[in-house]
Amino acid sequence: MIRRELWFGLSFMALIVIGAASVLVSADTITNGHLGLLMLSLVVVAIMLGFPTAFTLMGMGMLFTWLAYDRDWHRTLDLMVQAAYKTMANDVLIAVPLFVFMGYLVERANLIESLFKSLHLALARLPGALAVATLVTCTIFATATGIVGAVVTLMGLLALPAMLRAGYSVPLAAGAITAGGCLGILIPPSVLLIVYGATAGVSVVQLYAGAFFPGLMLASLYVVYVIVIARLKPQWAPPLSRAEREVPLPPLSQRLADSPAAHAVVGLLKGRRNADVPFSHVLRQLGIVAMPGLIFLLFAGFSYKAVTTVEAQARYEIEEIGATRSGNPAQGESAGGLQEPPSTGGLQEPPAEGGLQEPPSGDTPSSPAAPSSSGPLAEPPGAATAPAEAAAAQPPTASMAADAPATEGASVRAAPTWWWVTFAIFGAMVTLFYLFLSFARLEIFKMLLASFFPLVLLILSVLGSIVLGLATPTEAAAMGALGGMLLAAAYRRLNLSVLKESVFLTAKTSAMVCWLFVGSAIFSAAFALLGGQALVEEWVLGMNLTKVQFLVLSQVIIFLLGWPLEWTEIIVIFMPIFIPLLDNFGVDPLFFGLLVALNLQTAFLSPPVAMAAFYLKGVSPPHVTLNQIFLGMLPFMGIQVLAIVLLYIWPQIGLWLPQLLYK
Repeated sequence: MIRRELWFGLSFMALIVIGAASVLVSADTITNGHLGLLMLSLVVVAIMLGFPTAFTLMGMGMLFTWLAYDRDWHRTLDLMVQAAYKTMANDVLIAVPLFVFMGYLVERANLIESLFKSLHLALARLPGALAVATLVTCTIFATATGIVGAVVTLMGLLALPAMLRAGYSVPLAAGAITAGGCLGILIPPSVLLIVYGATAGVSVVQLYAGAFFPGLMLASLYVVYVIVIARLKPQWAPPLSRAEREVPLPPLSQRLADSPAAHAVVGLLKGRRNADVPFSHVLRQLGIVAMPGLIFLLFAGFSYKAVTTVEAQARYEIEEIGATRSGNPAQGESAGGLQEPPSTGGLQEPPAEGGLQEPPSGDTPSSPAAPSSSGPLAEPPGAATAPAEAAAAQPPTASMAADAPATEGASVRAAPTWWWVTFAIFGAMVTLFYLFLSFARLEIFKMLLASFFPLVLLILSVLGSIVLGLATPTEAAAMGALGGMLLAAAYRRLNLSVLKESVFLTAKTSAMVCWLFVGSAIFSAAFALLGGQALVEEWVLGMNLTKVQFLVLSQVIIFLLGWPLEWTEIIVIFMPIFIPLLDNFGVDPLFFGLLVALNLQTAFLSPPVAMAAFYLKGVSPPHVTLNQIFLGMLPFMGIQVLAIVLLYIWPQIGLWLPQLLYK
């Protein structure tokens, strides 16, 4: 008996073949453009049949290029060589192996277990605490690694048994794991954004800056959904018991505290009750307790200085030709620069007496009066005195004005409102931290220091260096790979076998991406040569769509393509078709890329090619079925559609940060 998933795939392929055949039959004359659409249909069918995507693109592209070139093999092979060289010369793709290498190293540092444990203890009082901790863990770990399969598999081994033991609904648990694991392809540093940027010619730096807030928005919507469901249907996500929320204290900390709920700051103060506790242990605990306050004060001090200090700017005494200064006109005339000649001296009309005159009317020439009486030829009146007066009036430093800038002292301005609001929010958070800091929460904070903060620091250092313009994506990826190695070494997971396996997997993934680009370049060239792009553009423009209608149509097509295809195939095959249409509708390629990145989240969650579901099914208990996993993913797919709508209604969610930093 044929399974339902296979029926769906065969039906989808049959629809594609029937649609292509109907287009060819209805055409009065079959042109090369129709052959391009036939090539596109055959490529989709071949990929759904299981043929490798890269070699399917290359094979179909070479065959139809040969037809477009009138069966000329030499030009066809030249096109293949040029496409391969174009991919090799694309320096943006250098960041792909470095980010992938960082992801594999972080994955093998085995931080995910301690990260999940510390987060679910820290969020224990929230409704649906285990599912919320799963989503937060997936978000952080998927962002640091970018490897969807690894995150879903590891969380399926770690979080799914814990949620099932706690009585969670199977669909809710499965949906939280699969949806959270897919966030790695959206939140930077993301390989998807690099591939889209290289395909569409959009700056990867701006894509990273633009995708940050939409990714956080989507993760926040997931968390809000889980909390609401846990509040409305507590039987789907029962609260943790008191025993599950209990945090065991180390032996020395037990001497300091009467109970885990005792206040840590008061208990750590040296007194008679902790006289038998070594002072070094108390000092270490006090240092950990003081760390958030010290970090807050340092950041507040440096940020306040940065936002209130106006740096002195070099001011050069250079003026436009003919420009006059406000103020003293005498200073403006003598300050240097190009000026009009003075009114006295310089080139003037010849005086009325002497100089060039009309010859006399008489027969005998009369000698000029003034020059003949004074002997040699004299300068015009005022020519000698004017330059001397100008030189005397000119200050000594005016001649150096173009070389030495005038410096002014740095001034101070009031701190802006946003700084005070941020200062108040973080100050309140630090205050609440110290007010409710018990010994149990101190142990949770120490667990977060060992698992949560290293990953966040690695992510922020990589993203910050890219977004703030301190490094290119390639340089930041190299820094991230080094950070991944240091992280694995710090947790004593870095050895020769781990390094060898990470390098092998990185080479395998990078080769796949590069061959996809080669195949995409050949396919796109063949599609353009056959006139397929012109035919699609003529068809779309003939529909007289508005900008909104075009965006809705394109996103619906991408959403439907996500059911049978993966995100790599959608980007390398269909983005070269959509991108040339954007100028006709006034759509920013950066904004379109953010919509596509949000939309492609569904490619991992939509059956029958929902790879996240199969990753989870491979490590789940036998009683967890694929239907239950698919059922759990459907609400999160609806949240993804809601996120796309919100991004379209308020595009500044994605465009505010790039416009602030780069425009």
